[in-house]
Amino acid sequence: MAALQQTPITFQSRSPPSAHLHSKPTIKLSLLSSNLNLPKLTIKPLLRRRRGGGGASGARMADSAAGSYANALAEVAKSNNTLETTTADVEKLDKFFSNEEVLNFFTNPTIDEEKKRTIVDEISKSSGLQPHVANFLNILVDMKRIDLIREIAKEYELVINKWTETELAVVTSVVELEPQHLAQIAKEVQKLTAAKNVKIKTVIDPSLVAGFTIRYGNSGSRLIDMSVKKQLEEIATQLDLGDIQLAV
Repeated sequence: MAALQQTPITFQSRSPPSAHLHSKPTIKLSLLSSNLNLPKLTIKPLLRRRRGGGGASGARMADSAAGSYANALAEVAKSNNTLETTTADVEKLDKFFSNEEVLNFFTNPTIDEEKKRTIVDEISKSSGLQPHVANFLNILVDMKRIDLIREIAKEYELVINKWTETELAVVTSVVELEPQHLAQIAKEVQKLTAAKNVKIKTVIDPSLVAGFTIRYGNSGSRLIDMSVKKQLEEIATQLDLGDIQLAV
């Protein structure tokens, strides 16, 4: 099982066809705080391309909702000049809610919301979350949309990467690569994409045997596979060894 490693590093360098769109009314929510002078949190439904297949309508609605919340949080962070620290907070939440027991607690309708807010306060204090991020988490509890938290984190990352002209590259290896090797990979991805910045995320996957893979581009659509596993698979396809049996 592949496992996500430490907080992503960012490498900085030297120097968007028509589609049918859906529109919905804007929802305005104020951040939950009586003592803080914080900007309005505006939830704007994203305009998404239509996709075929009626069975995916629920997924599209969830996708749109997550994107709307992510954009709202990003706008607040931008107005507060806290994009970098808010991004770090969102990464903390994504990791925290990757625990199935935690997510099940917050999505359990039989648990009192006041108890959930108490836990939110504890999470905020222990993780050192900024007030507007902690309040955002409370909003998700109140709106019963805490189940979207990890999707929101993904959408938030996409928004920030677009704003900062950052290309995300996921490097998967058997063991943790050295910082200088990651920096070299970032430079190569930059050459391939002409991105202003390249952000590296690392994943550990023992099944690769040795070597590494790099995924980048839209939703990780592009792959550079330098793993031994890939080489073994290619050798296997070239050899007809189906009749060979090993003695036991």
